[in-house]
Amino acid sequence: SSHPHFASMAVRTSSLLLATLITPSLAFAPSHSITINHIKPLKLSVTSSVVLNMAGEEIEVVEQPSEEFLNEKGVFYWGTWGCPSSKFPWTYSESESCYLLAGKVTVTPTDGRKAATFGKGDFVTFPAGMSCTWDVSEAVEKHYMFF
Repeated sequence: SSHPHFASMAVRTSSLLLATLITPSLAFAPSHSITINHIKPLKLSVTSSVVLNMAGEEIEVVEQPSEEFLNEKGVFYWGTWGCPSSKFPWTYSESESCYLLAGKVTVTPTDGRKAATFGKGDFVTFPAGMSCTWDVSEAVEKHYMFF
């Protein structure tokens, strides 16, 4: 619930900041520099979350979770997807959780994160932004949900 006045103030401030960068010889009233200072902490927090993402969450495997765990997540109402034994690249633009109904897979991230091997009955979560190779050794059928 962002305040409309704040949004327009941020736009004006960005334009002002840009104008300051392009034409540093222009003199602005002190109130403008105070407004610009208010934006700096926001930029720092955005930067730190980007750095945190680049560190990379690992693939999370819950081996053979209980029926209760799966029902709480609503897994059996999710979409299904399957593929034959194969090997292919994939990039996750969003996080995904899935529950394997059949198959066996090794997913190897391309950025140095740990590979994960999982199969029928396992619940797996892949982090957004991860590029990897799927190596499907036994045909896969799964319930999945992007978030």
